[in-house]
Amino acid sequence: MTLTTATQVALIAAGVIFLWALLLGVWKFAQIMRSPTGHAHIYVDIAHRAALMYAFATGLLAVFVQFSAWSTVVNTVALAVVVFFFVSAIASYCLHGALRDTDNQMHPNSPTMTAAMVALIVGEVGGSAVIIAGFIVEQSRSWG
Repeated sequence: MTLTTATQVALIAAGVIFLWALLLGVWKFAQIMRSPTGHAHIYVDIAHRAALMYAFATGLLAVFVQFSAWSTVVNTVALAVVVFFFVSAIASYCLHGALRDTDNQMHPNSPTMTAAMVALIVGEVGGSAVIIAGFIVEQSRSWG
């Protein structure tokens, strides 16, 4: 079976995010070793964990787009939106970890932060819903 374009994009993105997670683990380890308390900055830790989870979530989306009823364009656009927000979140965590400027990026809240979080929620949940719906539609064709 040939992989669809959307599946190829998803698997490449999952691989790149996974490698990023592994490198973030090295950064986390280096901070732990240099820290008098034996801890990395909270956002380095968050970036590492988030990247690991997002890598596997992207791999899961690859399965859904491979067996989807939707067109390659619909699947690829929905996937791109989700992956964009995954990568944006990881990058934000990396920035705060590098700057050591906060232990809670949500506080104090601002209209910009609220808008960014609403966009992230709509993008991640909406894009994933489109992808999963395409998978369900395609699979339901064999139920009856």
